[in-house]
Amino acid sequence: MSVDVQLSRRRFLQVLAGTAGALIVGVRTALATEPPVPLDMLGDTLYGLGVYVRIDADGDVVIGARDPDTGTGVATSLPRIIAEELDADWQRVRVVPLGLGVANGNGEPRWMYGQQVGGTGNSMPRAWRDLRSAGALARWLLMQAAAQQLGVPADRLHTEKGVVISPDGRRLTYGSLAAAAAKIAPPQNSPALKTPDRYTLIGQPADDVDAREIVTGQTPYSFDQHFGDAVVAVLTHCPWPDGQIAEKDYSAAMAVKGVLKVVELKPDPKLPPGQTVIAPAVAVIAETTWQALQGRRALKLSWKPGASGSESTAALEQQATSLLGSDSAPTTRIRDDGDVDKARRKTARRIDATYYQPWLAHAASEPMNCLVRLDKTGATLYVPTQSPQQAWTVVQRLTGLLPDQIDIRVPRIGGGYGRRLDHDYVAEAVLLAQAIDKPLRLFWPRDEDLTHDYYRSGCVHQFDAIIDNKRRILAWNQRVASASAQTGRGVSSDRLWTSEVDVNQLPAGFVPDYRSDWFSLASSLPRGPHRGMPHITNAFAVDCFIDEIAHALKEDPLDTRLRLIGDARLVPLQGGGAIDTARLTNVLKLVADRINWKNWLRSVNGLGIACWYVDGAYVAHAVEVSMQGEKLTIERVVCAVDVGRVINPKGLEGQIAGATLDALSTALNLAITVKDGKVQQSSWKDYPLASMAELPKTVEVITVPGEDDPTGASFLAMPSAAPALANAVFRVSAVRVRRLPLMKELLRLL
Repeated sequence: MSVDVQLSRRRFLQVLAGTAGALIVGVRTALATEPPVPLDMLGDTLYGLGVYVRIDADGDVVIGARDPDTGTGVATSLPRIIAEELDADWQRVRVVPLGLGVANGNGEPRWMYGQQVGGTGNSMPRAWRDLRSAGALARWLLMQAAAQQLGVPADRLHTEKGVVISPDGRRLTYGSLAAAAAKIAPPQNSPALKTPDRYTLIGQPADDVDAREIVTGQTPYSFDQHFGDAVVAVLTHCPWPDGQIAEKDYSAAMAVKGVLKVVELKPDPKLPPGQTVIAPAVAVIAETTWQALQGRRALKLSWKPGASGSESTAALEQQATSLLGSDSAPTTRIRDDGDVDKARRKTARRIDATYYQPWLAHAASEPMNCLVRLDKTGATLYVPTQSPQQAWTVVQRLTGLLPDQIDIRVPRIGGGYGRRLDHDYVAEAVLLAQAIDKPLRLFWPRDEDLTHDYYRSGCVHQFDAIIDNKRRILAWNQRVASASAQTGRGVSSDRLWTSEVDVNQLPAGFVPDYRSDWFSLASSLPRGPHRGMPHITNAFAVDCFIDEIAHALKEDPLDTRLRLIGDARLVPLQGGGAIDTARLTNVLKLVADRINWKNWLRSVNGLGIACWYVDGAYVAHAVEVSMQGEKLTIERVVCAVDVGRVINPKGLEGQIAGATLDALSTALNLAITVKDGKVQQSSWKDYPLASMAELPKTVEVITVPGEDDPTGASFLAMPSAAPALANAVFRVSAVRVRRLPLMKELLRLL
């Protein structure tokens, strides 16, 4: 039933008034219904509709952040966009997270805040279109109220830091104007937005609004929320998604003090992945977490596999190798520019390589959990979700409640990486709450989190490139084999490749004869969205292969890339838009200069470089490494990014540094392996995130100021970090790592 609603540009703005002198402004949809308002934004008499801004009589400003914050900093950057247009005093702004804004439109949901999704790289572009108008309207209303009180036309007034100022110097605070402004009818058309030369907040660095609470342990996560009488449930899932219980004895578990009930759960085969239980499971419900864990340990269970019981990652890789090595047609020919076959017949030189990348788990620091209270009149949930609207869909289907009877609250999230775009754990929590008829907290132990994930598929990339006698890449042929993350999710068979390969990824459009093929792997392993998908796997293979071409040509790898990119121009993209080669070249040259690339050949240490393009944003990495024996040390990492207009430089720098470290950690050590259909990794010991000692002390971030509309940056630094590392390792060791995780392969080849 759930449908994402895209608000049109003809949306109108609703002004909400409170009798205690508060002004509330938000974006209104065509449906005049009140969405839930966070307690922090309630006043004496407030009519909550699409609430974003509250201005109290004392001059304090409360701004709601609509998108879940998974560590991407949107809780700071989104409110600053509103505060900029409002001309608010940032020192007097308090930010509160908005839960799901949903209203009842004749039984159908109407999303009051537009699309609410976090951690996908789309928050900033959407906010730039949506949120400035809310701040601009609030400022317009305050100026109209000030004009009435001062007897001066509004167009002769100006605002700054929470004050309206007249030409003769008289000043009225926003707090003193809020009550009068709330009574003024909004204009028929949206007020004019600020011009960039008037920005005072956008482009200026700001700390995260909740930084102090995070580092002092005061930030409330979903685990910290409470319903006084909630019970606790922990689960053990079947090792095989298509398996079933072979033998069971729950008596010992029920004998544990505090255990209330043991409940069996099964996936609904009619529903897509992420909307139902991930695998058959048995849940122990108890009065406390410890009692539930003890009851889980006492369960006497054995499982029997389904068809997936014979699956293994080794067999999947062999399947991929066989597909790519055959003459069979691909599942999908994604792109075919020019004539690759003709170019092969005229070749001066052919270079080929094959790259292997493993299956990956999300491994978020906060395991899956959900707190739910429900009855016939409504449901309230605290959910660490990246998409509260999709969580709503799951709850509504299981409960049949009306749209506005479901209250989904989204505290700060301890990591998402795409895992929390799926809501199997929400379905489990609701089903268990219904079974016990009490408020319930579901908690996944770490072993369940790692062994029952929607994984990123392993993949094999096979390349061959045709080089002419002038060192130009004439033809590029790329063949990729993987198991689509879209399988079973309502995506048509001819679009399953979209989670695996980007039709416009480099060097598409830069090589006259270019072909990209995708081969589908048959796998029963659960798969889903993952951070950086599909860019991170493709960038690693592509950028390392370009480095191989440079080595084969005995030339500077930077020169090879610059020649491939070519002169400054706009390279058209399939589907619209263009790559600005000047911006791509710029980020490459910036990291090269900062890392002192001119010494790449003479340096005792190894230097590596890589670049990528993601949805209007440009990124490049340069990495310096050293080796002593079998010990690899990452000495320096430099990253340059061009995201257009930068909202919060400090926040962007944190995002880029964090994503870089995540990419390096993933490349160094991580892999999910499967044997007899079972995932082998169940703890940090066998899925080891990189330690501080393995990572660079700092990541130097260069942000390029721009005037284009801002793009997303949540995973922008992921794609080019790992290939730059692998290329640096080749320089220092003469070992070309074509298989991840890097350290295992490097030590095998040394």
